[in-house]
Amino acid sequence: MKTQIPTPDAHQDMREALRDLCGRFDSAYWQKVDTERGYPEAFVDALTEAGWLAAMIPTEYGGSGLGLTEASVVMEEINFSGGNAGSCHGQMYNMGTLLRHGSPAQKQQYLPGIASGKLRLQTMAVTQPTTGTDTTQLKTTAVRKGDRYVVNGQKVWISRIQHSDLMNMVNHETNEVFFDNLEIPAENLVGQEGQGFRYILDGLNAERTLIAAECIGDAYWFVDRARRYASDRVVFNRPIGQNQGVAFPIADSYIETEAANLMRFKACALFDASQPCGGEANMAKYLAAKASWEAANVCLQTHGGFGFAHEYDVERKFRETRLYQVAPISTNLIYSYVAEHLLGLPRSF
Repeated sequence: MKTQIPTPDAHQDMREALRDLCGRFDSAYWQKVDTERGYPEAFVDALTEAGWLAAMIPTEYGGSGLGLTEASVVMEEINFSGGNAGSCHGQMYNMGTLLRHGSPAQKQQYLPGIASGKLRLQTMAVTQPTTGTDTTQLKTTAVRKGDRYVVNGQKVWISRIQHSDLMNMVNHETNEVFFDNLEIPAENLVGQEGQGFRYILDGLNAERTLIAAECIGDAYWFVDRARRYASDRVVFNRPIGQNQGVAFPIADSYIETEAANLMRFKACALFDASQPCGGEANMAKYLAAKASWEAANVCLQTHGGFGFAHEYDVERKFRETRLYQVAPISTNLIYSYVAEHLLGLPRSF
């Protein structure tokens, strides 16, 4: 094939190293994990040992000291390789609240362990049964009693908690969590009491941008698989990709993915420059999730019945990328954010 997807860029050395690592975990590996509804422990361990999940942790704590831009390339390449970065992306950004708002002592206590992978921080617990997306109505409480906080409440749809050693409170294997008089030492409080909600929101821009990068990786994977199959599959004595009805939707998906990719890198650049990027992060997530889902549909349609065959990986990736229309933030909430904060329209809720 003449075209290389993604197009070579300034991060090509990183991409080649990541492709080498991800290439050790082939389709059979991911198919087995999916069939068993398991967790890709060996893959996550390999990423951790190579230091990729510590990309955003400063070098003084054992990390790589890289920015969100580079971290997003890691997520993109995992998904472009046919894997699923959703199994480990929490380790990449969950430490952000501690990094930005923790005390020097807290950073020294926890960040080196997170960087090395000895301390897993894969999950955040936000969603509750009766509140869902409306995080202003959370019912779980943390009440100060002497030198401790006592936590009571319930969380649902909590991903990867069985693969985490620590858990902070914001979200595929999912779990339900109950807090029944859980005592937490007061010195574990990150930042100032009462500011936790703001701290969490501060970190969601990184989460949404990294999710966008995962969707970009998925979208490129779908486009690549579709173009390959359309070039090789011969029906009526001609490759099906010679038909505009097949070729044009693939071309459309590539165009949409390239456009979403630009917004992803804009959001990364603003975040790395410590500039406001809420709008860009939300729009990047929206555009990338939309591009990946539409590319998934095109890829499945291009493959026809073979798209539903387990060994082609299309239906697995189809299921995985569909999640990002509703998580970690739904499309409707992004519309609401843009309408209110970028266009100045009245708040709708």
